[in-house]
Amino acid sequence: MIDRSSRLRLARQVRLKADPRSGKHLLLYPERGLELNEIAARVAALCTEEITVGEILDRLAEAAAAGTPRERIDGEVLEFLRALEARGLLTVGGA
Repeated sequence: MIDRSSRLRLARQVRLKADPRSGKHLLLYPERGLELNEIAARVAALCTEEITVGEILDRLAEAAAAGTPRERIDGEVLEFLRALEARGLLTVGGA
């Protein structure tokens, strides 16, 4: 279960790459790929650092457009992280 104190990282077989033709970011994993939008790519890039979910949420809130509700940012990012976890693309650890 992912919460604010969880430490995340991309699973060992997962790579974040930019497509040289389109410039879009992709999560590549054995025999599959997932195209990411700009925000999802930022979230995935933060999962390569040794930081907590709370720190990821704080960084994205700081970078968000003025007036974007914090609850919206937190909800959407947690939903995305949980979807990655369900696909086996994240390793989740404790604080």
